[in-house]
Amino acid sequence: MRILSDAHFPELPNYYRGKVRENYDLPDGSRIIISTDRLSAFDRILTCIPYKGQVLTQTARYWFEKTADICPNHVIAYPDPAVVVGKRLDILPVEIVVRGYLAGTTGTSILTLYKKGERQMYGVTLPDGLRDNEKLPKPIITPTSKAFDGGHDEPLTPEEIVSKGLLTQAQWDTLSRYALALFERGQTLAAQNGLILVDTKYEFGTDAEGNIILADEIHTPDSSRYWIASSYPDAFAAGRRPESFDKDFVRAWVAERCDPYHDPIPDIPQSLIEETSRVYIRAFEAITGASFVPDDSGETPLARVRANLKAFFPA
Repeated sequence: MRILSDAHFPELPNYYRGKVRENYDLPDGSRIIISTDRLSAFDRILTCIPYKGQVLTQTARYWFEKTADICPNHVIAYPDPAVVVGKRLDILPVEIVVRGYLAGTTGTSILTLYKKGERQMYGVTLPDGLRDNEKLPKPIITPTSKAFDGGHDEPLTPEEIVSKGLLTQAQWDTLSRYALALFERGQTLAAQNGLILVDTKYEFGTDAEGNIILADEIHTPDSSRYWIASSYPDAFAAGRRPESFDKDFVRAWVAERCDPYHDPIPDIPQSLIEETSRVYIRAFEAITGASFVPDDSGETPLARVRANLKAFFPA
């Protein structure tokens, strides 16, 4: 079991530990982002999933490279399979979710709101008569306020975004154009690999010159909903959810056995961890059409990352 659970290097400056990523801000204005194998849910770390960090970093790399002609992104280099060096950005206070289907389970999802009888949401009007998981007439953007302080995201309309001063009109126009074009490219390439890109979230920031830059990750299994295209017709006809990359085994297992927000987390079976790892790997291969080749060099994953980041250590 080769696990990258932590990646703290005292040699690097300005360390910040996120839920699943370790970050270092360098003096030249770049940021080192290390994707660990930690699995976060219920506002806590549940366990680690082998190769999760590599899978997500490499999936995002595939999409960043496939969409570089659409909009600029933060990527500078990939010194390690689980590491990206990117431009340090000022993250914009609006989270962008693009949806192509009437789907979702959260309180802000369009399916949840639609079932409550709402037809006007996020500045768009949906027609009557849509069924669960039906393809929308065209993809829509469902923006929410980005809760940096741990609060809840709130639905927004484009007019509210501008009137509240979250973005200028020019920023919103650029950001929404980028998001819809990225989603269209994502749906097209996913379809070529037998998948439906149902919905996804994007994070954008601005650089020192004020340019809008795509940040974070793109079209990964953690930021996007994918369905297996061959399962869609029968599932939709029967009113069932189409097949997807179900990687929430651990989350569901924990939720069935305790109050995960307050109780101690029980020991998670190794078989469950290994199956979740296999799902992440299968997702990478289905999305990219390439085989996943893990980097098992180095005595440990941490030693490998350290060796690959040596060039960034102060002299």
